[in-house]
Amino acid sequence: MTVITVRIDEETKRMMKEIKINWSEFIRNAIRSKVMEERRRNLAKAVLINERIRRKSVGEARAEEIIRRFRDERYGSSC
Repeated sequence: MTVITVRIDEETKRMMKEIKINWSEFIRNAIRSKVMEERRRNLAKAVLINERIRRKSVGEARAEEIIRRFRDERYGSSC
């Protein structure tokens, strides 16, 4: 396990001592939750970007149709 250091003011440290919880575990869970939240947010952004890109291509020929047209022009339609 990796060690990280967090600096807090004296007042916060005093208040933390009054509450009997495992602060290391609490902070690990908070960090894990934030990382998962950011991953979901990034995935959502990627989906939105993908949808935006896909919408731009509406009305254009599909790649398969373009390839078929090139092959037909090159070799004739008997391919």
